[in-house]
Amino acid sequence: MLGNVLLGLETRGVDRDEAEDKAREYLKGFGLAGFENAYPKTLSGGMRQRVALIRTLIMDPDIVLLDEPFSALDYQTRLYLEGVLKDAVETYNKTVILVTHDIDEAVALSKRIVVLSGRPARVKVVHDIDISATSPIAARSDSRFSGYFHSLCAELDIQTE
Repeated sequence: MLGNVLLGLETRGVDRDEAEDKAREYLKGFGLAGFENAYPKTLSGGMRQRVALIRTLIMDPDIVLLDEPFSALDYQTRLYLEGVLKDAVETYNKTVILVTHDIDEAVALSKRIVVLSGRPARVKVVHDIDISATSPIAARSDSRFSGYFHSLCAELDIQTE
């Protein structure tokens, strides 16, 4: 796994020792210390997602693009990784563009949600989300969460008979 995390830094020509120190710091921060020599097939889905997030963040991009990053995970792992993502965004001061079809996830993680229409896609509406919870789980308990959720559901292009 360490080699997987180091790949981007190595292609940038970062000194091997410096790159390893940085990678080990990220792995520790994401709860993966001790798995440096593990093969990807031995990792859980959640662990693989954390490695993918580390691989992205370690390159220090200004904007992180995530397309349905938690869709293949069980609900408990999703909630955990939403918290990891939120913490990472705040720790590393990143802007994230998250593509998701999960309204619950969008409201819990976002400051702004852009709803797109069906094909051809166009911006249908933009919602500013004013939930300042410390975690995605706490966001779901915020009194405004339900209102945002139902408002976004009303924006969907659903064909009914």
